[in-house]
Amino acid sequence: MSGMRARQSMTFSAFQRTALRALAALMMLLATSVRSNLVNDEDPFLPVTQDETVAVGGVVTLTCSVKENDNSSLQWSNTAQQTLYFGEKRALRDNRIQLVKSTATELIISIADVQLSDDGEYTCSIFTMPVRTARATVTVLGVPGKPVITGFDDAVVEGGKVTLTCTSSGSKPPAKLHWYRDQEEIQGRPDVVESNPDELTYTVTSELTLTVNRSDNNALIACAVDHASIANGDKRTEQPLSVLFSPSVSIYPESDLPREGEKFFLQCVGNGNPEPTAFVWRRKDAELPPLAKVDGAFLRFESLNKSDNGVYECQADNGIGMGDITHTLLVQEAGVKPADPTAMSTSSGVDHAVIGGVVAVIVFIMLCLLIVLGRYLIRHKGTYLTHEAKGSDDAPDADTAIINAEGGHSGVDDKKEYFI
Repeated sequence: MSGMRARQSMTFSAFQRTALRALAALMMLLATSVRSNLVNDEDPFLPVTQDETVAVGGVVTLTCSVKENDNSSLQWSNTAQQTLYFGEKRALRDNRIQLVKSTATELIISIADVQLSDDGEYTCSIFTMPVRTARATVTVLGVPGKPVITGFDDAVVEGGKVTLTCTSSGSKPPAKLHWYRDQEEIQGRPDVVESNPDELTYTVTSELTLTVNRSDNNALIACAVDHASIANGDKRTEQPLSVLFSPSVSIYPESDLPREGEKFFLQCVGNGNPEPTAFVWRRKDAELPPLAKVDGAFLRFESLNKSDNGVYECQADNGIGMGDITHTLLVQEAGVKPADPTAMSTSSGVDHAVIGGVVAVIVFIMLCLLIVLGRYLIRHKGTYLTHEAKGSDDAPDADTAIINAEGGHSGVDDKKEYFI
């Protein structure tokens, strides 16, 4: 039993010794490798580097520097820990990588035509005792391709819906897509991001659905890519919308003052998509005049006559729909000049002034007559009442007064009454 305990004690001691040795080795490894991107004022031999960002196809410059050097060499290594430059000596045969500057305290290299595979951490080392290192992260941006818009294959009838799709590939990190109608930004559906197989880039897709009207015809719909690797507007695709709509119609006369005996025409103009090609002329409530001829969009009169007066209608058809409008034709007599609108306006003003004056005089005279007539009626009404009361003035009582009034009124032949 004691022997077993002794063996266990020896095994545990051996395990402790092995663990202590491993810990000591780890401490030595950490002591011989100092890694930092920051300047340590207490260690002038510590390398200093800086992270860089570059787009695919660009040039990136890597700089490594120290404050002091004890004649040790600086070295740059790539993401696979392959030595690129050891001092001024090229170690990797890659013509894209060039030496920019090499001194005792600084090593600068450049990488041209950067590819996505160049993305990662680069290491700068100085072979002092212990070896000191610093790392620089190179971020390579995948440049998005020019956006492609689909969905414009067929024209859309007014009031219908159109769905457009914008796609851009090759971005890293994923790009953002924006929709525009002419210069105004409009909202599409959220972007859909997909990673490209066997690549480090992404394909981004966005959809836009519009309900169109005639004002959208020939409007420029644009899709623009927003990404750190390009300037705003560098990657943008525009395409006009084509909207089909029925025509709106107008009639234009050859002259605003058509005269008898003259040649004359009415022109029918339809604005639609497509342009109207079929025109129908009618005269409301009557047949077209015998000397009026239909010539497509024109209605031509060989010789105007008063009988041509009337309301004319034009109907235009472009296959999508029809539009119509009317025009009233008033033929002027030959040799009669149209009235001067200014003279007519002045004459009308004078007539109104004369009429106003006459009305005012008549109203004044009527007021005067009413006053005189009123005064006359009031005076004669007083005289009638005075005569009516005679015979009752000296009566001792009311009954006598009534008898006297009745007798006096019937017995006096020469009393007369006048009513005006």
